[in-house]
This record gives sequence, structure tokens and C-alpha cells, in this order.
Amino acid sequence: MVGFVRKLSLAWCLVVISVGLIGPAHAASPDPSLAAKINAATFEVVIPKEVNDPLIYEKPLPLDLLPYQERTDKYFSVGTAFSLGNNRYVTAGHVLMVGIGDLTGPPALRDANGHVYAIDKILKFSLQQDFVMFSLKEQPGNVSLDTNIKPAVNSVVYAVGNALGTGVVIRDGLYTSDTPEEENGRWKWMRFSAAASPGNSGGPLLDQDGKVIGVVLMKSANENLNYALPISEVLNAPDKLAVMDKRMSYQLDVLDYDQNGNFKAQFPLPKSYDDFSATYLKLQNAYNEQQLKALLQQQAGDLFPHGAGSRQILHDTPELSLFPELIVHNRSGQWGYAGRELNRVPLSGNGYVASGYVGHNFLMHLRRPDDMKASVFYGDPKAMMDLVLKTGYWYRQVGPEKIKITSMGKPTTDTTYTDSWQRHWKVFIWPQPHINGEVVVFALPVTDGYAIMMRINPSMVTHDSLIDMKALTDFFNVDYGGTLAQWKEFLSDKSLLPEVLKDTHIDFDYGKRFGYDSSSINFSYPASLQTIGPDNLLSVGVGYYQKNDKFVLEAGYVQIRLNNTDPDRISIRRHVAPSADLDDNYKQNWGKLLHKQHPYDGVAYNDGDEMDIASVIDAPANDAPAELYTAFYGTQGTHKPEDMKAKLDLITQQFKLKSH
Repeated sequence: MVGFVRKLSLAWCLVVISVGLIGPAHAASPDPSLAAKINAATFEVVIPKEVNDPLIYEKPLPLDLLPYQERTDKYFSVGTAFSLGNNRYVTAGHVLMVGIGDLTGPPALRDANGHVYAIDKILKFSLQQDFVMFSLKEQPGNVSLDTNIKPAVNSVVYAVGNALGTGVVIRDGLYTSDTPEEENGRWKWMRFSAAASPGNSGGPLLDQDGKVIGVVLMKSANENLNYALPISEVLNAPDKLAVMDKRMSYQLDVLDYDQNGNFKAQFPLPKSYDDFSATYLKLQNAYNEQQLKALLQQQAGDLFPHGAGSRQILHDTPELSLFPELIVHNRSGQWGYAGRELNRVPLSGNGYVASGYVGHNFLMHLRRPDDMKASVFYGDPKAMMDLVLKTGYWYRQVGPEKIKITSMGKPTTDTTYTDSWQRHWKVFIWPQPHINGEVVVFALPVTDGYAIMMRINPSMVTHDSLIDMKALTDFFNVDYGGTLAQWKEFLSDKSLLPEVLKDTHIDFDYGKRFGYDSSSINFSYPASLQTIGPDNLLSVGVGYYQKNDKFVLEAGYVQIRLNNTDPDRISIRRHVAPSADLDDNYKQNWGKLLHKQHPYDGVAYNDGDEMDIASVIDAPANDAPAELYTAFYGTQGTHKPEDMKAKLDLITQQFKLKSH
């Protein structure tokens, strides 16, 4: 599509078409009187720029770097429209839809003298044919274009439009051929060789007499030709009706297949632009919700944690991954973890922002700086986002410069969402008026900060992002870890806790003892085993376990490290008996557990420059237990085997397995 849209400076870009190529030069230009008529009947489609920018930047925006017209214009130019007379104006549907959900104001028309005309009513609309007819509240004049519904192939044509947003131009070429519409050939597109640049969308395609034969819409992806909708399709379309009948695909980032369907609906016109936009969005949002529901229902039997492809994750010990991941389905039919830390930016007070991505989603682990109070961090979304912005990833492009955004202020949306695993998310939306976009953030409180899923999207599709991201929370995997000091603060605020940690009690007395008590296990040890201080690192890996006919999130791996650099560590791990269809690696490891074979035999061994020891705790007498627990102790250097065994005994002797 050939619409000229505002430049975007973040990770996404609302692009409507790439630039077409210059058409043949042999056709004559229209005579001056005809050119004057064409210009008088052709208009820019514009959207107002933001007046009050909610963003704060590292320095004043150097707007003097922009071309004079761009920096002084109060509007963004997004396309072209033309007059057919009797207060009827036509443009491409996608041009007017750029303004749906716009954060700065509705689209309008602007003539060559700079006068702006407000849209009054939407009169006709077709999503599939990509056109809209509308009226204006104030009439620009009496000049309009005549139509020709039977143009001749290979005749001279003129493509008229607001090329590159710098004013209406007339360029010549040939009407070369027709080609059927892609879905089922309901009509034929006109193909022409006249140049069409971004901004031409919605402009008229004229014959050599200046009569409208089509509406310029898009560029061919594979050849040097552009496409127009025959004007007869606009004229013959039903009056006073908006029609949606278009094939669309719905995709969720964790699945390797799409849900295909037809967005089919209609509603009566005329309507004001605001009412039209609201009605259209309501129908589109309902359709997308239906598609998402159908996609999930269709695959319900195989969606994680159901189906054979889930069994590896269900039988693996949690990874102790503090960086968030999505559980995704691959083409081999298996579910696995996707997402890894690609970059890390340090913050003050030992804080940092680690980032990566999966599909359309930024994934982040934001560690709270030690010098920021937990109440401020978890209670003030502005403060949280200001920390994320310290990465410098978010900026506004002004000419050749990238000006960092340092604050987005308070979000316009601040709500909560509870996923199926009973984790409580904070949901925030920040507007970005300069790109007509919004930042959508799902922030899950974790022990040392937030695990974050984020999108930056056109405001028109924010609803789609919200329903997508709510669905994705059920496939979001992250473990919990932090210092004992952080755990103390985190567990004290019950509103932050997921269900898996609601019954977890951590009891410690610095320099004396440590105790861990959950709904599954209880253990403790004295400071003679490991020094106990506020900088000890406690990590709780949560896994997915089946209980009768339900799947629940429970702790499966508890590890306490002396600090971030010392390898001295203690851990308790939960192991699940493998199902019959798992490979031999699972079964062999389970056999070692059942028979207390190395490394689970309670005998110390060297592993590089450290010494380790592990044992199965209270292995049952029968040969078919559903679960087993192991205790582990590792420390740097070489130590006497009997001393290592005594250390391990300090863990196992105080371990209690509760009934499940």
C-alpha cells in the first residue's frame, strides 16, 4: 500500500508500502488547465501531531535538524484523497485506518493552500477492497473529478498523489493490465506503470482526459508495477454500508501454526469518524478474540502442559533461570524453552536490566537496585520504567540524531492480571504519541525485581497485544531468586506472591541458622554448614507437576549459594519418575536415583576445583515411587570425605517430606 505514514523511532514501524519505480516517460503531461483542476480536486490526508508530549528526553529535541516543512508542519501527511463531487471524497481504506485509535486526533484533508477540512461522515467502506468514501463538514469548493468506468488497457494514465508527504504531484505511465483479486477473484486490480511513492495511497489514477479510473492502493511485490482499485468498484459498492469480508490469519508466538479465518461483518453508515472507528475496532477486536479462542481450543489437547510433547519439561528439574522464557511448540511436536539473555545493562546499587526477545515480545529481567526501596519499586510504575529506559534502547529519531527517552511518565493504564498458574501480573500501557504507538508491559514481580514481557505497537492493535500477552502468560517461565534480604522483603508483601510461594516460609537468623518450609518440604541447617548472611543467594526453581487431573506450579529445586561468586552451595532437588515414552537418558538417571548410584550415593567426589556430594533422601522401599528428592552440597577445594559426609548429613537429617 502506498500510504505515507509518520516516521517511527522505536522497534516497530508502521509501513504501508515501499517506493514504486518511475514509469515510462513517453506519455504527455496534462495541459495546465487540466492539471489545475486535478490539483484543486486532490488533497493530502493529514493527522495532527502531538501537542503535549508526555515523554522526557535526555536533552531538548533538536528540531532544527528537521527540514523546514517537517518541523513547522502541525500535521503528519499520511496519504491522498480526491473529490467526486456532491460532498463525496474517496481515499484508500488503509489511509483513514491509520487514524483509528490515534492518540493525537482524527484524520482530515488539507488542500494546496494549507486549509484543513474536518471529516463529517463515513459514507461507504470496504475492508477487502481497501477504499472509503466520506463527506466533509466544510466544502473546499466546487472542483471535482469525473469518472471513466471503462478505461482502455495500454492507454496513458496519470497517478496523482501526495508523494513522500511533500505535496501533490502528477506522474504519467500506462494502464498495463488487470489481475484477479488474490482470495477468490471477486474483482480485478488495475496494474499501471506510473510511479507511485509512499503517500500516493488513496490518490486517483486518471486517464489522459483527467477522469478517475481507479484508486491508487499498492505496489506489486515482484514487479515494477503498481495497483489500483477500479473506480467502478467504489461507485457500485452498496451505499450507507461498511463491509468487512477479508481472509486473515491469527498467530500466537508460542505456536508454530496459524489460525486462518474470514473477518466477515458489516454495519450501517453514515457515521462520524469517531463512531466509525469505535464500531470497526469493536468488531475487529471481537473477531481476534474469537480467533485466539478457536486457536487455543483447536489445539487444547496438545497445548502445554498437555500432550506428549510436554513430557520432557514435566519431568525435567527446573532450570533456576531468572531470565524469563516462553515455552514454545516446535515443528517436531515438542514443547521447549525459548528466550535467552542477549544483553545486560548495569544500574546503580547492583541493579541491572537483562534483555532478549521471543517473537513479537521483548523479555527482560529487571533487578531492583539495592538503593531503591521495595515499596517504591513495586508501587511506582514510573520509577520501574525509568530504570528500563536507562538501557538507552528507547529513543526518538530527530533527523540524524537519536535522542534517548529518559521517562515516559505515569502509564495511562495500570491494572493487574492473574494467569492460570495464579501469578499476579502488573499491566501497564504508556502512550507514544509521536509514533501513534503504545508500550504494553506485563510485569511479573519476582524476588529481586520484575520479569517483564513488553511490546511496542501501533495504538490500533493494543487490544490485540493485550489478549495475546494474557494468553502468553500461561507459557511464561521464570524462577525466583535473590538475596536473603530481598526474600525477606518480597515475602512480606503478600500481594506480590504467586500461589506457589504463598505457603513458603523462610526462617533465618544471620550467623546461626537457615530454614525453608513449603507445602511440599521442610529443611534447615546451622551456620556451621554454610555461613548465613543477608547476601546469601536463595533460588527457588518452579516446575510443572500433575496432581490427579490438574497441573500445578510447585517448587522443584531449592538452592542456597554463599554469594554470587563463591561456588559453595546447598540444594534440594525434586525428581519425577519418567513416563514410558521418554528416552533412555531419563530412565537411566531415574535408575541411578532408585538404587542410590553415583552421583547420588552419598560419597564425595571431585568436580574440577571443587568437591561435591549428593544423596537420595529417604528413598522408599518399593521400586515404583512417583517422586524422589536429592540433597547436594558443593564447596571449593579438596576436603576429607568424612567431613563432606557430615556436611551432607546436616541437610538430610533435618529434611522432612510432607504429604502431597
